[in-house]
Amino acid sequence: MSSTSVDHTKWKHLPPPPGFSTQSSSKAPSKASAATTASYETLKSKRAWDLAVAPAKSLPMQAFMLYMSGGGVQVFSMGIVFMLLSSPFKNLASINGAFAPFAPGDAPPKSLTTLTLPKIAYLLCNLLTLALGLWKCRSMGLLPTGTGDWLAFETRGQVR
Repeated sequence: MSSTSVDHTKWKHLPPPPGFSTQSSSKAPSKASAATTASYETLKSKRAWDLAVAPAKSLPMQAFMLYMSGGGVQVFSMGIVFMLLSSPFKNLASINGAFAPFAPGDAPPKSLTTLTLPKIAYLLCNLLTLALGLWKCRSMGLLPTGTGDWLAFETRGQVR
């Protein structure tokens, strides 16, 4: 007997499972349905805020990784710094797509004006991640912050 030829006739005589209704309801939505929809919208709003503060929740772990990578310019520390500097740009490039599943039912999902406050919080948390990465670059000596870093652009006066 092959797996494609299954006999479905023996299953037709079984009773439906408990709680299963064969009647289709074409009535207007009830109060329970409206309450369920409202609770679903509240849940989506909470999940949007969870997504908005997720980059800030990972900051302590990333700071510990930066501490453990050391202050020298090495492959491991450069990889961590690159990840830390590139992730905010990737996150902000896909901000509308990230918040689309949490959009209210009556709003366009990928609009910039949908879920404005969580998106602003997401932006600020990603800017904190970027600031942490730039601080690490500064502490490693990769950012030109001293006067000696700009000597090539300094002009000298004529000697008389």
